[in-house]
Amino acid sequence: MSDKIHDCDLVVVGSGAAGLSAAVTAAYHGLEVVVVEKDDALGGATAWSGGWMWVPLNPLAKRAGIDEDPETVRTYLRHELGERYDPTRIDAFLDAGPRMVSFFEAHTALQFTDGNAIADIHGDIPGAGTGGRSVIAAPYDGRELGKSIHKLRKTMPETAFLGMPIQAGPDLMAFLTFTRSFTSFLHVTRRFTRHLYDLARHGRAMQLINGVALIGRLAKSVDDLGVETWVSSPAKRLIEDSERVSGVAVETPQGEVTLRARRGVVLAAGGFPNDVERRRELFPRTPSGQEHWALPPDSASGDGLRLGEAVGARVDTSLYSPVAWAPVSRVPYANGREGHFPHIIDRGKPGVIGVLANGKRFVNEAHGYYDYVDAMIKNVPEGEEVCSWLICTHRFQRRYGIGITRPAPVPFKRWIRKGYLKVGRTVEELAQSCGIDPDGLKRTIETYNVHALRGEDPEFGRGSTPYNRKQGDPAHQPNPCVAPLGRGPFYAVKVVPGCFGTFAGLKANEHAQVLNESGEPIPGLYAAGTDMASIMGGFYPAGGINLGPAMTFGYIAGCHAAGQSTDDASPQ
Repeated sequence: MSDKIHDCDLVVVGSGAAGLSAAVTAAYHGLEVVVVEKDDALGGATAWSGGWMWVPLNPLAKRAGIDEDPETVRTYLRHELGERYDPTRIDAFLDAGPRMVSFFEAHTALQFTDGNAIADIHGDIPGAGTGGRSVIAAPYDGRELGKSIHKLRKTMPETAFLGMPIQAGPDLMAFLTFTRSFTSFLHVTRRFTRHLYDLARHGRAMQLINGVALIGRLAKSVDDLGVETWVSSPAKRLIEDSERVSGVAVETPQGEVTLRARRGVVLAAGGFPNDVERRRELFPRTPSGQEHWALPPDSASGDGLRLGEAVGARVDTSLYSPVAWAPVSRVPYANGREGHFPHIIDRGKPGVIGVLANGKRFVNEAHGYYDYVDAMIKNVPEGEEVCSWLICTHRFQRRYGIGITRPAPVPFKRWIRKGYLKVGRTVEELAQSCGIDPDGLKRTIETYNVHALRGEDPEFGRGSTPYNRKQGDPAHQPNPCVAPLGRGPFYAVKVVPGCFGTFAGLKANEHAQVLNESGEPIPGLYAAGTDMASIMGGFYPAGGINLGPAMTFGYIAGCHAAGQSTDDASPQ
């Protein structure tokens, strides 16, 4: 054991939404908390996310007059999760989630904006919500953090514009209509002018939105509560004392330190999206572990799972899917770095289709990102590379952009030169440049266009659900998701399987306590976020089903470690 010893009440391993939620909750209830982060910045995968949290029955919805029966939400989840529906943990989530939102609103710097217009993904399933089940952190001025702003991870480069994050909704729509609306022009000009000032003055974006706003507000909250945050300090092993987890050995820049924790340890290190060995073991169609492109930072590499396993915890691999799929394209940069662009919003716009190498469509492109990759994996024959192509016209690219290529007036020809964006004057020419069957692609587009002229998609029903239509363009009628692919030139971007994180994780109970092989809690050990096996059983029923439970079970873990009930937000 190291001769450097530091005593506290609770150690939190990881600084994403789950870890900081646990830290803020425990500290508010009087515990001395230390957060240790492997990376050199706070935020984990959360800072690179859209920041949406699925929290049904939340107080923002109720204040807007959306007062659902909890049984309606359970009905949706029972249909979505099937035999993997875990009533105990689902009930804990539905009960504690609204309390979590109320707690943070009342006692911390974390304030929320509602997602009352956001529908669940599968609108044809009984109990599906048409709004009121989502929240997001309110935009935040990074100046409020003072010097701590420099400990925050910046927004993912692929989802920002010159480092400036853009939020889905009116903000994004303004950027898409920048050249067609004076109001949009003013909005974008103001946003970008301030961003340029912030870059010059602070070296980073200071208008925090999406996931980085959530982390910024949580970071301010831990600062206000006196929580210590150690960056560049990976946890190396758990310390046990009389069959109880009582601390963590941490490798800091000053050497190894033993953190002795009177109330225990919370594992929230971000799951295993970058653990190649575990990916090879658990992911489908990944024989080497390398045929997959994870969006979370490299530091999310399975540390929490290994720490738990070393003291008798079990990784639950019984889920429908071990991974939260997302379709990505590989982005080549001039400096040799490769980025990964998540195709979240472009697939649902009118005038784009997704096809396999045989030239055929395989899915409703406006469905959820998880659904797109799941269908891609199921439809690509064994032995072939799992990939697809998003196909559009020049008009579509200039209006909406596709992948990393931005809409007008941003130039895009360099992406053609780099080979990221394929181009063809005709459908056949495009197919040949991509390695797609030309006849198959031509037949697909001809058939699609016949119906698309009337705003219809009889093959996959695109635009038939509220979620679909939200992904489309409301200005395009009669179907905001469907338009024909007209005359060329035509463009294509290659899409491969990626992920926002992992679903398989440590088996835990409704109190976020990690369980051993016998199903009993390991005293002093908690898990939250993607270190905990997903309560969704490996399914993806709604946007935000990672961060909503992450925040909620972080809150539950913090309360339990402090000996505090989740229905009482007052300090001890």
